[in-house]
Amino acid sequence: METSKDRVVTNLEVRLPYLGSVRPRSTREISGSNWLLGCETLDRDYADYDQYKEFIAPLGIKRLRMQAGWAKTEKVRAVYDFAWLDRIVDDATGRGFEPWLQTSYGNPIYPGGGGYNLGAGLPVSAEALAAYDRWVAALVTRYAAKVFDWEVWNEPNFGDNTINSPEMTADFNVRTARIIKRIQPRARISGLALGHFAQPFVDRFFKRVADLRGFGLFANMTYHDYAYNPDSNRHEVAQLRAALDRYAPAMPLRQGENGAPSAGGSGRGALWDYPWSELTQAKWDTRRMLGDLGLDIESSVFGLVEMNYTAGPINRLNYKGILKSDASKRVIRPKTAYYAIQHVTSIFDDSLERIRTLKHSYRAADAAPGETLFSYSTDRRTAGFGYRNRKTGKQLYSFWLADNIPAESNEVRLQELVIAGADIDTPVWVDIISGAVHDIPAAQVRRTGNALRLSGVPFYDAPIVVADRSLVSITT
Repeated sequence: METSKDRVVTNLEVRLPYLGSVRPRSTREISGSNWLLGCETLDRDYADYDQYKEFIAPLGIKRLRMQAGWAKTEKVRAVYDFAWLDRIVDDATGRGFEPWLQTSYGNPIYPGGGGYNLGAGLPVSAEALAAYDRWVAALVTRYAAKVFDWEVWNEPNFGDNTINSPEMTADFNVRTARIIKRIQPRARISGLALGHFAQPFVDRFFKRVADLRGFGLFANMTYHDYAYNPDSNRHEVAQLRAALDRYAPAMPLRQGENGAPSAGGSGRGALWDYPWSELTQAKWDTRRMLGDLGLDIESSVFGLVEMNYTAGPINRLNYKGILKSDASKRVIRPKTAYYAIQHVTSIFDDSLERIRTLKHSYRAADAAPGETLFSYSTDRRTAGFGYRNRKTGKQLYSFWLADNIPAESNEVRLQELVIAGADIDTPVWVDIISGAVHDIPAAQVRRTGNALRLSGVPFYDAPIVVADRSLVSITT
C-alpha cells in the first residue's frame, strides 16, 4: 500500500528553499479533528470495505459515514442478518475509527416500504413504518456500545417530493431520533441530510421539527452542496444557517457529504459533466475542507473509494473516490487527493483554534491591539483563515485563490502578505497538494510594529499555508 509521496503532483514553480514534506499522521496519532470520511454504499455492495480498510488509518480521519442498510439486513420479514454490518463495525472500531451510521434506505419487502436507493422514497404505509421502527430499535440496541453517531435519511429532498414532503421528512426524522434516544440517550443524531440547497424545503422542514418540539433530539443538521467552484456555496450556507437560526440558533451545521470527481463525462453523481482530473479533484476537496473549517463547519469527504453503481441498465463508477478502483471493487492506488487530504489532516487537528477576529484589510499594519488582520497584493478573490495552537499560541494561515473552478494548470502568483498580530517566529510555506514545505528566507521577512510582512509568497488556486515551523511536522 502506497502512502508516501514519491511522485510530482503539482510542478509548481516555487523559488523558496525546500525543507522537506509534510509528514502524514495516522488516525491513532490524532486525538480529534474537523473531518469525517465517506464510506457509503456498502449497504448496496457498490464498494467493498475489505478492499479499502487498510487505507483509512493513514488518512488521519476517525469518523466514517456509512448506511446501515435495512434492505440488506432484513431480507426476510422479521429476520435480521447483521453479519455483514457486524464485520464492518467491529473492524472499524477495533482500528480506532468511529462509525457514523445512517438509517437509510427503505425496504421493498414491505408494501409502501420505500426503495433502497437515493430518491426512492420514505416508508409510508403503517405496516412498513412499524417494521422500520423495529429495525431501527434492533440496530441501535445491537451497536449501542460501539456506535454513538447516527444520521436519519440521505437527501430526502431528491426524488418525488409528493412522497418525501418536508413535513413527512421532518416527522420521519423526529420519529427515528426518538427511537434512537430511547435506547441510547447520549446518542448524537444528525438530521436533514439535505441534497443541494432548497429554501422552501428547508423552511418547512425546520418549522415542522419545531412544531414537534424535536430540535432537542438532534446534535446537528447536515447538508450536501456540490458546486463546481467549491467556494461558491457560501451564500447558500448562510441562508441555511439563517433558516436554522430562526428555530435552533445554537445547533451546528455539518457538511455531511462533499467531493469532486477525478474524471468527467461518463461517471455517476453530481458534477459529472466537467473535465475533472486528479489534480483538480485534489484542489476542490482541500479547498472545500479548509473552507468549511474556516466557517466552523464539520466536513465529510465523499468518498474514500470509487463506487461501482450496479443498479440500472449501465454500470458506472462514481469517480469522487480518492482511491482508484475497478469494476471488481479492487483498489488500484491512491489518487492525488488522497495524499493532499493527508497533508490537511496532519496540520489541521484539534490542537488548533480558529482566530475569530481575522479580517481582510489593505491596511493590516493598522490593527488595533489584539486584533488580527491580513492583507495581500492581489485583486483576485482570495480565501484566508487564521489559526493558533491552543498551547503555544503560535499561528498558521491558509490561503488560496477562490474565484474560479480549480484549474488543471498551476499558475503561481507571487504576493506580498501582511499579517498583523501574527505570532510566527520562523515562517514556512506549505503547498497542501504536494505536501512540499519551503523556508521563507529572512531577506523576505520584515516586521513593522505588530505586523509581519512577507514578500514573494506563492499563491494559486489550491490551499497554501504560511505557518510557524513548529506547527508543521516535516519529513526530509
